[in-house]
Amino acid sequence: MKFGGTSVGKPERMHQVSQLITKDAEPKIVVLSALSGTTNALVEISNSLSLADRQAAKQKIDQLEAHYRQFVLDLVKTDHVRAKANAVVSEHFEFLNIILRISFSEALNKDILAQGELMSTKLFSCYLEEQGIDHMLLPALEFMTIDANEEPQLGSIKVKLSQQLQLHKDKKLFITQGYICRNSKGEVDNLKRGGSDYTASLVAAAIQASVCEIWTDIDGMHNNDPRIVNKTVAIEQLSFDEAAELAYFGAKILHPTCIWPAQQENVPVKLLNTMQPDAPGTVITKEAGSVGVKAVAAKDGIIAIKIKSSRMLLAYGFLRKVFEVFEKYRTSIDMITTSEVAVSVTIDTDVALSSIVKELEPFGTVEVDKDQTIVSIVGNEIAQTDAVLQKLFNAIQEIPVTMVSYGGSTHNISLLVPSQYKTKTLQLLNSGLFGL
Repeated sequence: MKFGGTSVGKPERMHQVSQLITKDAEPKIVVLSALSGTTNALVEISNSLSLADRQAAKQKIDQLEAHYRQFVLDLVKTDHVRAKANAVVSEHFEFLNIILRISFSEALNKDILAQGELMSTKLFSCYLEEQGIDHMLLPALEFMTIDANEEPQLGSIKVKLSQQLQLHKDKKLFITQGYICRNSKGEVDNLKRGGSDYTASLVAAAIQASVCEIWTDIDGMHNNDPRIVNKTVAIEQLSFDEAAELAYFGAKILHPTCIWPAQQENVPVKLLNTMQPDAPGTVITKEAGSVGVKAVAAKDGIIAIKIKSSRMLLAYGFLRKVFEVFEKYRTSIDMITTSEVAVSVTIDTDVALSSIVKELEPFGTVEVDKDQTIVSIVGNEIAQTDAVLQKLFNAIQEIPVTMVSYGGSTHNISLLVPSQYKTKTLQLLNSGLFGL
């Protein structure tokens, strides 16, 4: 069971989480994120230190500490547990105050970012202790590791985690940190993409859990973006492939990397709402459950690059040369379409854009369009669904679509539209495809 920042962000939320994890006697590993707002505050502290602005860093540290002192007052009631919880806060803020006197480094930055999860789990442990709930704090830094390429080592995680669990065979409830890990040098690091969700999925795969529950503040994955579109509904069931497509193309509730560990070991993933624990949420399994369009997602910040070349395109090896340029700059491609004289691709970062364009220019004329959005229509065997293309294009007649990708996956049709049309596109698709 994984609980995100908003699920543990207030003392009363932590109280509620303790009820959710003790509802039945099944053994559990509970993964917690940092309190909401903490990681952002730690990033700001780190940024101030990297600019050698110690005064600003000190101000932010004091502000954050005051927030935690108040949190402890509301979290626990008995004097001896409150003293214990305050000692946790003191220990971590002492560390943050010591680093004001140390020269900044990337390794130190990672240490700073780890403080949030370490504090949330220890404080939650104090509350459980006060409630007389038997549990064990399981340090993620003892088992969660990444290799030199920053990829989690599932084999090693399995071995180390089972060793930790063997040491405490009598316990049925374990609390651990999301997001944080050790890197190949043994230093404190983090899982970056997807953070705590990734931890939960890796832990679930490592112990071959009966289910991996991701608890957030929304009741499952919706058929469209509820922040933009008025009428949306939660999707009951998705296959791993459908969920990965949706996550990759912008469904914010889950990061795409978080699907594969659970998929590897065929552990069902449930997306549930802490605020409405009885809502069915979304279950992600091997089976899709039904055929047809299930959801629409949008991914912003897309850049389209078109390479036009009447001479080269049909030439043997042309596409390989084009892709090698993107590979060289470690830039992944989202969409690709080709014609007889041109190839268009999309990327989601401009970090190496000028270098990429420079290296593509010898192949032909290069056009770059920024501020684009990929809108993806996802569902099981969508390509075989009757009249889906007709419905889709009828719905968005007035939208200037710049690219279409269809056929690469049986689960996905992707459109590229200028970002200013994103909201309108999502709303039109909601009524055209779902009748909402």
